[in-house]
Formats: sequence, C-alpha cells, structure tokens
Amino acid sequence: MMSVRSELLERFLDAASRGDEQTLSLMLSQSRELLDQRGEQGWSALMLTARHGHYTAARVLLSNGCDTSVTNRSGQTARDVALFWGHRHIARLLSSAPGHDLRQLLPSRDAEEPDIHFNREILDRMSDKRSDGEWLAARRASPETVFLLFHALSPLVRSGAEEDEEIKLCKLRSAAVQELLGSSRTLEVFLGVEKQQEDDGMLAWFALSTEEDPTQLLKEKDPSSFFLQGAMPGLLRLSDDDAGVVAQARSVLAWHSRYRFCPTCGSDTKVEEAGYKRTCLRAGCRSLQGVHNTCYPRVDPVVIMLVLHPDGKQCMLGRKKIFPPGMFSCLAGFVEPGETLEAAVRREVQEESGVQVGPVHYLSCQAWPMPSCLMIGCHCVAVTTDIKVDQNEIEEARWFTRQQVVDALMKDKQAVFIMPPKQAIAHYLLKHWIGWNANL
Repeated sequence: MMSVRSELLERFLDAASRGDEQTLSLMLSQSRELLDQRGEQGWSALMLTARHGHYTAARVLLSNGCDTSVTNRSGQTARDVALFWGHRHIARLLSSAPGHDLRQLLPSRDAEEPDIHFNREILDRMSDKRSDGEWLAARRASPETVFLLFHALSPLVRSGAEEDEEIKLCKLRSAAVQELLGSSRTLEVFLGVEKQQEDDGMLAWFALSTEEDPTQLLKEKDPSSFFLQGAMPGLLRLSDDDAGVVAQARSVLAWHSRYRFCPTCGSDTKVEEAGYKRTCLRAGCRSLQGVHNTCYPRVDPVVIMLVLHPDGKQCMLGRKKIFPPGMFSCLAGFVEPGETLEAAVRREVQEESGVQVGPVHYLSCQAWPMPSCLMIGCHCVAVTTDIKVDQNEIEEARWFTRQQVVDALMKDKQAVFIMPPKQAIAHYLLKHWIGWNANL
C-alpha cells in the first residue's frame, strides 16, 4: 500500500508533468520538502516541467528555490532534459546565466529585405537635384516626364475591368497637365527618375496636388480615370511598383497639407527644394536660423509587434472595433519623444494588453502613407501571460497557437480568426514567425 508521503509526491510530480502551476504552488505552501524530491524513475518536478515544456510551472518551482543541479539516473539535469527535447525557452530559463534570457526564441533576420507593400522603390530620388532649378525645369518640360495627380491626397487612378483587379495609377504627360502646372493653386513635388536610366535619357516623375477638383477637366481626356476615395483599402489594390511611388508622394503631400503655415511663428511659408522644404516668409523667424525639423517633411515612427508567448508556441493578437469582423492583428503604437524602439514596444504592449515584454527583436519596416508613418516591425517575447486589455485601445486580445495562425493564413474553414491583409507588415510578421522554426 502506497504511503501518504509517496502519494503526496506522486501528486506533486503529476502536477509538474501537466504544468499545473496552481497545484504546485498550493502543495509547496504545505510541504516545501517536495520541491527537489525525485520519483521512482529518478525525475524531479523541475525535470518533468522541462520535459514537457511547461514554462510557467518551471518558474513556480524556481521561485520557490528548487535546486537546478539535481540529476536523474542518467546524470541529466533539468536543463539537459529541456535541451534534449528541444524546449529552448526552458533551457534558457534554467541556464546559469543571470536573468531570464529568452532571446533564443527570436529568429534571425532574413538575409534579404522582404518585399513589403509600399516599400518597393522604382525611382532614384535624386535629392541632389532638388535645388537645381534649371535641371528641374528641363525635366518638367520633357514630353516623356510622368506626372501623378492628387486631389485631397487621393491619387488619380484607373481600375481594371473586374472589381478585385489592381488599380493602376494614371501616368499623365506634360501636355495633359499644362493648365494645372501654370496654376498657383497646384503644388508640385519632384519624386525622382526611373532607375537604370542613362543621364541624358532620365525619365522624371512629379506629383501634382491641386486644390480645385479637376475631375471634369480630366474626364474629357480620360473618361475611365477617377480619384481614389478612401486610402484604405483602396491603396492596397495598387501594384507594388505603384504603391511604392504613392507612399513617397502621398506622405510628402500630406505634410504640406498640415504645414502650410510656419509651426514656429504662424506666418506664411514658401515651398522650396522641389517640394521637400517649406521656408518661413517672416524675417527674423527662429526657423530661419540653423536646421529645424519643422522645415522638412515629417515621418512618424510607429512600432508594430508580434508578441510571442514564453513557450514559443503561441502569439498574442488584438483587434480594434474598426477592424473587419473576425480580424485580429499585431499590437502597434507611436514612439514617444525620447523613447527607444524597445521601450516603445514594451510600453505599448503593457498599455494595450497588460502583458509585460522582455527581449525585443527588430525584423523589418514598412512605409505607411496614412498619412506619413514608418511601421517598425518587431518580434518580442512576453514574460507574463495574463491579458487585461485597455478598452480604449483595443477591444480584445488573445493568445493564438501556431496551428491557428497557419489555418488563418491558409484561409482554412476551421480558422478561428482572419489574418490582416497581405499588404500589411502585420501579415509579414505572422507569416515569418510560423516559418522560421516549426519545432518551437
């Protein structure tokens, strides 16, 4: 007949095998001598949590002061067991190095930069030519030069025959925009020249923004053209080449729409450097002395992060009320002044979900012209797992398994959520995670 002591130890070891941290904590509060005891097979509770990858249960045992040097009959410590079974997150937790270094859960960056929507650059921006008035005039007058037309930040486009086909930018030539070029109400931005062109044959691109709606004027020349209303999801229907150009053009034009007057003194400004600078017209303004970032187009940095569970097998996604039904995506937020990217990731995750984050790994970024953001994509590892959402930021957040993410990516009928669109960096962060190590 099993003794009471043996039965207690068996229950304790069974709880460790199942990762039942609540039972472990309760039993240790009643009998701490169970902590390092080994069962009939020579395995301790810590070894069993290491064998089955139960991170939180292992932390409970460690917080109670268990001995990590205890070995089984094969001379293996709990860390050896974790390494043998491929549970790197447990192995790092049990490492003799100070702290909980979870960085091995994070992937290495790709050797090549990912081709993400809005990021493709088909133009050489030729920033050294922005102050060369004679050179710009020659390109502007060339019959081959491409002009993209915007009204209220909406680009002039032409759609395909089918609703789901790509929308194409209308690439106008100088003859079609002469009336607009001569108007004081038209803003012009030099975008660059097509890459791999000979110097004497450079094909230049300009963006034009007009305050007056030129729809009727253009209808006469191209009845199929129209201004794309609503940046989302319209801009996601552009080809990667067109999206890259629009990201540049729309971001600069959006800056002009917000910085018409001097941010320093409120006076009128004039446009210089081919649309990449606004200079105050009031003599003596502080913005005319030295270099001021208010004089040049602004870019707002935003961190967007995929939060990984400490066990490496789950990720946390959230949803906002404005999302389509069923869609979950990565958490995101603006970087604040004087804040590092890592600090911004930890703060935003804590604010939106209540989860604390440890290691942060930069992966890639995406230009996001809504109106002028840079989405800085990261993977990060949580050190706590309890979720308590801030209803002001997001309405729900959940942990999803790798298989659930795969199902969503494949649009399986069993999928429990809808992926963010493939053009968004959140889609890339999720796709990258499920691909870089299928054994986690």
